[in-house]
Amino acid sequence: MTTPVSSEPAGYPQIPPAKRDSTLAIISLVTGIVGWTIFPFIGSIVAVITGHLAKKEIRESGGLLGGDGMALAGLILGYTMIGLTVLAIIIFITVIVLMVPATSNFLEFTSLFPSTM
Repeated sequence: MTTPVSSEPAGYPQIPPAKRDSTLAIISLVTGIVGWTIFPFIGSIVAVITGHLAKKEIRESGGLLGGDGMALAGLILGYTMIGLTVLAIIIFITVIVLMVPATSNFLEFTSLFPSTM
């Protein structure tokens, strides 16, 4: 028994097209880093917004777009900086509120002793 000879040339395996990174994912990562360095609050908000948009874009691309990790890193950097900023504001307000009674008591105490200048 002989094998039939094929007249078609041997095909090469198909190489899948390279995934292109989502531009929004790159922007999310860059603004997340900028949010930690140059523009703390504004960069973080932009990182969160573009990160969510990038994840949606990647999910809806059907596997043609990559960059999910960059979008996730931008989201983590953005949310972390926003959380720390809100925490710092809460601590600052708490310190100010706690200092007002101490300052008023101090001013009352010093008014008891007139200065002799």
